[in-house]
Amino acid sequence: MPSSHPPQRSYRYFNVVMVAFVTVLICSNLIGPAKIAQIELPLWGTLTFGAGVLFFPVSYIFGDVLTEVYGYAQARRVIWCGFGALAFASIMASLVVALPPAPFWKNQDAYEIAFGSTWRIVLASMIAYFCGEFVNSLVLAKMKIITQGRHLWSRTIGSTIVGEAVDSSLFYPLAFYGSGIIPNENLPAVMLVQFFLKVGVEVLFTPLTYKIVYWLKRAENEDYFDNRTNFSPFHLKD
Repeated sequence: MPSSHPPQRSYRYFNVVMVAFVTVLICSNLIGPAKIAQIELPLWGTLTFGAGVLFFPVSYIFGDVLTEVYGYAQARRVIWCGFGALAFASIMASLVVALPPAPFWKNQDAYEIAFGSTWRIVLASMIAYFCGEFVNSLVLAKMKIITQGRHLWSRTIGSTIVGEAVDSSLFYPLAFYGSGIIPNENLPAVMLVQFFLKVGVEVLFTPLTYKIVYWLKRAENEDYFDNRTNFSPFHLKD
């Protein structure tokens, strides 16, 4: 069943996984990143984190599934689709927020709070997404070759550790350093909490990832190995 041919064939469930990936991505970037939440946990104490952590790790799980089953080239197309969808949603959100409200409509301030993310946050989110997702997919594809397809858990968790480290280390400084929204001295703590929470979600969902991956491999009759893949993020011919 393993293959290393260019992924030109059509698949039954690829579009379903792609739509799920893009949906989670848009939710994570439009709903979560501008809000910093804080809860009290037994033994831990005060936990401060960006609300996007509830969504974003799931996109990495879908990214792992895409690369593991269909290969890096197919995952690359989906990452670019997600990037385009995120850019469109961000532009439309800005346009809608900027439209003059009707005199009788009294919810403009609340609407701006909910959907009026600054372009600094939007751009930081897009840069972090682009770099983090491609690093995640690249590391998983390379580890699959090194491990000869064994030990799926090692590459799903390992790729997430690297990808999430890139994402968190880019997003928070680019979005908030010197902005006054998050004090500069608190940024490292927020970044670390985000990183560990995201990786923790990946670990927690590993059994489910196993089930999805193995089911898709059987259903699609595909288990792609990127032995001859061009790993450039900008190479879209394969």
